[in-house]
Amino acid sequence: MPETSAWEKASPGAGGPALATPAAAQDAPSHTEDWPPRGSYASPSPPDSLAIDFVGRRRAVFWLALKTGCLTVLTLGLYRFWMKTRLRRWYWSATRPGGTPLEYVGDPYEKLLGFLIAVVILAFYIGVVNLALMFVSFSLFQQNYAAYALSFLGVIPLWFYARYRARRYVLARTRWRGVRFGMAPGAWGYVWRAMMHWTITLLSLGLLWPRMTFWLEKYRTDRTYFGNARLTQGGRWTMLYRATWPLLAALLLGGLGSALALGAGRGEGYTLILAAWGLAAYGYVYYRVETTRLLANHKSAMGLALTARPKPFRILMITVLGTLATALVLALPLGLLGFGVALVQFAQTEVMQEFGELGALLAALPRPLLVALGVALYFAIFLLWATFTHAWVTMPTWRHYATTLTIHNPAALSRVSQRARDEFQEAEGFAEALDLGASI
Repeated sequence: MPETSAWEKASPGAGGPALATPAAAQDAPSHTEDWPPRGSYASPSPPDSLAIDFVGRRRAVFWLALKTGCLTVLTLGLYRFWMKTRLRRWYWSATRPGGTPLEYVGDPYEKLLGFLIAVVILAFYIGVVNLALMFVSFSLFQQNYAAYALSFLGVIPLWFYARYRARRYVLARTRWRGVRFGMAPGAWGYVWRAMMHWTITLLSLGLLWPRMTFWLEKYRTDRTYFGNARLTQGGRWTMLYRATWPLLAALLLGGLGSALALGAGRGEGYTLILAAWGLAAYGYVYYRVETTRLLANHKSAMGLALTARPKPFRILMITVLGTLATALVLALPLGLLGFGVALVQFAQTEVMQEFGELGALLAALPRPLLVALGVALYFAIFLLWATFTHAWVTMPTWRHYATTLTIHNPAALSRVSQRARDEFQEAEGFAEALDLGASI
């Protein structure tokens, strides 16, 4: 049976783009009542919502991550910019809102150039600032601890700056239905807001963490665009407190356990403390997932709206089981690496004589060969870890978030027009130089 062409799928009853003869037009059955297809954007009754499909397969991303990872190791890290670009294109194209895939059009060359620019700027900034701080520290305090502390604080603004710039770059290189996403400039505004909110959160002993989460996300969302449609973050920051109940329960449970263990000297207190740590780990995941859901459900853009339904326990199981499976797979290479380190350490000592002929054979191996094998195995472990976590953690997590998100009122997409392309001189070079967002 011949395969149906794209033209036939788009035009029921049509065999091709050629015009039909008058006689053929008279004989052909009428399809007026069947056209346009119900549910299409050309239909007078478009769908009320668009589901998001994810068509990626674990095997495909495993081999892609393994191949690009090997090339990154062989090029001493230079290929990482091409690796990240290819992985993003895979994830983006596998994510299909309403059946139309996302597109990632980032260029690895601009990533490389941006990284080099960022390294030069950071080297100058850190070098000059550290030199000045060292001079002031030794002049005033006759020691360098103050210089190290101030130097660390001086890097924090760059960290926030890099995060905002990286998000803006990724959005600017993402398209859906041919329309670009974008983000307005505002990195330094984000920096001082982030530092202010972090200061307030620390002074409140973490009680105002939801406030910081909401206002920083609102700052980013209100500057995000899909074409000419500007996103807005609705809701109130107090709504995020419902996501903190596992953390509050863990705090109360830990306090009770500490009182029993230290005050009354009862052994049950240590069990409660251990349970509190486990609940706190779940509470952290719950807070991240639940705040993402609440914030997404209050986002809108030119009549478009979102509904997110991610499950915190599902995300926790994906992370825990995927990490444990990866660790079990890498147990053998780790054991071999430990054995190789021991060989290098004791190859020329009497310890190897206790293993008889095998020990003599191993002791005869050239030391440079053992070092080279150890280094290769060391890099192989990191490579395999990144590969398996892509297949068992990153991809399932991405798929869960994508398939539990729904876009409402897609008819509003007809009012969205294209936006100009944002140019980035340093791309996401600061994020690369500070090693932020290394996975995708």
